[in-house]
Amino acid sequence: MHLVRFLARETEEPENGELHGEMILSPRGEIPLSQVRLLAPCLPTKIICVGRNYAAHAQELGNEVPTRPLLFFKPPSAVIGPEEEIVLPQSSLVHHEAELAVVIGKRCRNVPAAEAVDVILGYTCLNDISDREAQKWEKNWVRAKGFDTSAPLGPVIVTKDEIEGPFHVMLRVNGKTRQDGSTRDFIFPIPVLIEEISSVMTLEPGDVIATGTPSGVGPLASGDIVRWRSTGSVFCAIACADRPASTHNEECAPLRV
Repeated sequence: MHLVRFLARETEEPENGELHGEMILSPRGEIPLSQVRLLAPCLPTKIICVGRNYAAHAQELGNEVPTRPLLFFKPPSAVIGPEEEIVLPQSSLVHHEAELAVVIGKRCRNVPAAEAVDVILGYTCLNDISDREAQKWEKNWVRAKGFDTSAPLGPVIVTKDEIEGPFHVMLRVNGKTRQDGSTRDFIFPIPVLIEEISSVMTLEPGDVIATGTPSGVGPLASGDIVRWRSTGSVFCAIACADRPASTHNEECAPLRV
């Protein structure tokens, strides 16, 4: 299934549904995709991010490859949905980081790696927008990684029964490819991540694990059109500087799954 959250024109209340081509199947019937605004596909209580999970990315930033998963948080307030704007912070350098995101399907704790697939709902796309200037001086990365709009998420959750890895992770800025990698290059595979994370905290339905970014990270500037994919669907966002996010931008390409 391709799961979505959306706002329909006639209700303006968030709804859930399944995407089938250009139609959404919801509890109240079929709704054309053209008549809704897609939202982030889930409401995580937390976003657990994995740093340096690709050796090539660690090397491009001059960092050591970790021996255990390097974990940090993004708050739920950082999440935005498709076609919303990434509001750039006051910084000399802000980077994109395209990532595969794992969405948790059930409440769980202390999950062995061998059973990790049982707690996965599905997979989606996330961009770990990062303030490199703040990251240099703040060791816990709160300002660098947790600012509003720093976690574009979606547009769909592809359920685990329809897709399996390895996953292709790709990002383009203004039509030019910057990141093009595969999760087969993970240092720590998804089951190991779930085992590690669930050993220290309870995971709730809808929580998101951002699994790390491949090499090719680079700067964003106001007006950049950013598109990335990791599950067969395309997420589009517009970078802007210091102003509230709008709800729609016609320069984004239509959803493809």
